[in-house]
Amino acid sequence: MSSTFNSRRAFVKNTSAGLGLLTLPSLLTANPAIPSEKKKIVCVGGHPDDPESGCGGTLAKLVSLGHDVTIIYLTTGEAGIPGTSHDDAARIRKQEAINACKVLNAKPVFAGQIDGASIVDNASLQHLQSLIKDEKPAIVFTHWPIDSHKDHQCASLLTIQTWVRTDAKFSLYFFEVCAGEQTMGFRPTDFVDITDTREIKKKSVYCHPSQDPPGIYACGHAAMEDFRGRELGVNAAEGFVRMTGKGMGGFSV
Repeated sequence: MSSTFNSRRAFVKNTSAGLGLLTLPSLLTANPAIPSEKKKIVCVGGHPDDPESGCGGTLAKLVSLGHDVTIIYLTTGEAGIPGTSHDDAARIRKQEAINACKVLNAKPVFAGQIDGASIVDNASLQHLQSLIKDEKPAIVFTHWPIDSHKDHQCASLLTIQTWVRTDAKFSLYFFEVCAGEQTMGFRPTDFVDITDTREIKKKSVYCHPSQDPPGIYACGHAAMEDFRGRELGVNAAEGFVRMTGKGMGGFSV
């Protein structure tokens, strides 16, 4: 039994290694001047401001290197402005997201779920699969699944299931937001130096005035950038966990 189990583990590992998936480090050193090297990147976030605060520096860096970035917002942040109706809040926050994407030179896409009432079911999975498939990404970023916010969890689980089920080959990376308060148990496998794009990231976060940008940074994001930078040996960085082990229907982190 043990021999069979070990053989299966080795087979799964080898199958995954043979998939030829692009990694984040290799993407950062690719040359987009060569047409075959230019890639599409997708980031799936629970609400407007999540992708920007979680990995905006990395998205800006990838755009600066010549790659194309699409941000998919699972919800439009309907419940995110106290004292404001869902319709009005959605209108305000959608425009804020569009403004932030202009700063990042990214394309915004809205998946249509409702802030605070997001769900994981077959219909929502098929919808997100379709949105991601249309982009043909080489790499997808999303929330770490161990997060205190249900919408963040839903965004993560739907993206994970898309990664598991899709025939398209893309690498999956998780980002962190408000570490310790929202994202929990996060141990990065990869880091991206955002020293040169830190201010672009901040500008994109500040495109969300309804969400109190200074409060977002007070929630720990400035400290996170500093700490991840120390881990990498640079001024500022963002950390990610790479999903590994896709093969034979199995996966692990």
